[in-house]
Amino acid sequence: MDILAALTEEFHLRPAQVRNTVELIDGGNTIPFIARYRKEVTGSLDDQVLRELSERLAYLRGLDEQREKIRAAIDEQGALTSELESALNAAATLTELEDLYRPYRPKRKTRASVAKARGLEPLADALYAQTVSMADPLSLAASYLSEEVPAPEDALQGARDILAERISDDAGIRKRLRVVMMAGGELVSKAAKDEDSVYAMYADFREPLRKLAGHRILAVNRGEREEFLKVSIDFDRAKALSIVCSSHVKEGSPATEQVREAAADAYDRLIFPSIERELRNELTDQASADAIKVFSLNLRHLLMQAPVKGKVALGLDPGYRTGCKTAVVDPTGKVLDTGVIYPAPPHNKIQQAKDFLKNWIRTYHIQIIAIGNGTASHETEVFTADLLKDLAAEGRTDIAYMVVSEAGASVYSASKLAAEEFPDYDVSLRSAVSIARRLQDPLAELVKIDPKAVGVGQYQHDMPQNQLSQALDGVVEGCVNTVGVDLNTASAPLLSRVAGINNTVAKNIVAFREENGSFTSRTQLKKVPKLGPKAFEQCAGFLRVPESSNILDNTAVHPESYNAAEKLLELCGLTLPEAQNGQTGTLAGKVQELGAQSLADQLGIGVPTLLDIAAELQRPGRDPRDELPPPLLRTDVMGLEDLKPGMELTGTVRNVIDFGAFVDIGVHQDGLVHISQITNRYIKHPSEVLKVGDVVKVWVLQVDQAKKRIGLTMKPPKEALHETT
Repeated sequence: MDILAALTEEFHLRPAQVRNTVELIDGGNTIPFIARYRKEVTGSLDDQVLRELSERLAYLRGLDEQREKIRAAIDEQGALTSELESALNAAATLTELEDLYRPYRPKRKTRASVAKARGLEPLADALYAQTVSMADPLSLAASYLSEEVPAPEDALQGARDILAERISDDAGIRKRLRVVMMAGGELVSKAAKDEDSVYAMYADFREPLRKLAGHRILAVNRGEREEFLKVSIDFDRAKALSIVCSSHVKEGSPATEQVREAAADAYDRLIFPSIERELRNELTDQASADAIKVFSLNLRHLLMQAPVKGKVALGLDPGYRTGCKTAVVDPTGKVLDTGVIYPAPPHNKIQQAKDFLKNWIRTYHIQIIAIGNGTASHETEVFTADLLKDLAAEGRTDIAYMVVSEAGASVYSASKLAAEEFPDYDVSLRSAVSIARRLQDPLAELVKIDPKAVGVGQYQHDMPQNQLSQALDGVVEGCVNTVGVDLNTASAPLLSRVAGINNTVAKNIVAFREENGSFTSRTQLKKVPKLGPKAFEQCAGFLRVPESSNILDNTAVHPESYNAAEKLLELCGLTLPEAQNGQTGTLAGKVQELGAQSLADQLGIGVPTLLDIAAELQRPGRDPRDELPPPLLRTDVMGLEDLKPGMELTGTVRNVIDFGAFVDIGVHQDGLVHISQITNRYIKHPSEVLKVGDVVKVWVLQVDQAKKRIGLTMKPPKEALHETT
């Protein structure tokens, strides 16, 4: 297979783009580095396309390796014909390759192999020939009797077993059946237990395979795994047998019925169960791939939420019996103090808790409060809102709070990483610190947690874990490198997500920093143990050194382009000190006036790199997240009982899934906006309109207090309410 040609056609790219990109990948370059600093070579492919191309490249290379193994195995048996070799070369999937290899694969003991051992293969061949003038099958079978085959009927049964396996091994038949079953088959699920469960809607369920939504496939699979459902594929058997027989049964022969019976047995016993399994695996793989894409998209938006910079934060990790753990962190995330208060049942030491926090607020000048959304969260939120009212009465109106997802916080708090970071704090206090930092800088804090544990996916435990981890790690890596990392404040987990830096090098950077003080330039990185020239090339552009005397060290301009950046300023009548002082506002106009292509030619760089350099010089140290809407902070609280149909609220999108989006509206319980209630126009997926972190206006449709379910709409209330009546 010509892999480069296949990738060119599949991704609709120019041959040179694919060739150059593959060379860069094979050269050990990371995806973030290629996407940012090799735009001229790749034709400005973004990191998502590059990751997909890299994954597809690995798949096609694996396919070619398997093709060669199968070709060699068949050739060893002396069965490799030119026709079979052509079919192997044309196979585009592992399934097609396996179908072609099936007749030659060493088989365990089967009914056919037993029949062959009893000498019945010549009888099977004679029957399969289905000549018009052949003898009666029973008469033919009489010649094959033995101690193991006592009667003609036994001989015919053995011959049919051989034919059934032969027909089952027909790659062409399998391919045709796969196509028609996917087009006309239905997935059927039935209740396996006479008891209520979350799978009640699938207790008597039937839907065409071609229309099945991914979340239904994953739900049915889980129900089957937990033994609440029995699941199967239903397809017109007569239609399937017609396809099988069309290739193997010849009419008008005394042996026709014998072969027809063998074909039916092949379909019922061998082909259908196999294809049913393959189709369900294929559906599951596709559903998992789609779910991983949604998870990845949600994670990207979660990590890229706007940080709350320059504010001292109070983190509250709610609890009942053990109290509410508290932590104050300064604007850089440094822990200033920790403690425990007891404002919730069974203690209800509300006034004592208020006095404690008021003292902290005065002492540390706290401006924002982050409340974890776990156990006792609602009671803690009510307490906090009441505290803010007291403070407002005293003239402090500049404090607000936000309920922050605790997803993964407990896992992090009990981890070796957290123990290394906070050796003097117990697990619960570490959680309070993490909650405060999540509001200050979601990206820097969430990179410490397994991406699968951040709570923005669906059915993540049912997906291929390696595939999921690889995709989510790619998202984290992409986000970290898009934002950039402060070399002097970043934790080892954050540094390890920078292109070209592994865990060992990340720890070495932190150790070097602790031993030698803050980095004063990017070039100092070369002194870090185990950070060689290749690693420096990959990581340098993504690391920021605000303390450097060279402003370029605090931009995304790569060191390899420093000379070009300085010369660009010179050609535009500007200087590096002016860039240092933020006096490069005229740069974009100068580039346009002088011509980007002309400037790029003079500098010996490409236009994409030129434009990137110009953008960085105009806003040194910029954080792309600063351009996003800030998080929604609150000063008051409502309960589920306060909600009424038609009520207008503002909320934050917490999770986007196949059938809708969950929105935090400040009542502890997220409400669901079903996909049908997101917009008046048709959309295939909620992610076309919404993303995690969006602040949206919603109206209450319905409230079920017993089940703690809230139905929301983003449509005008009169229209939405009319649809539900």
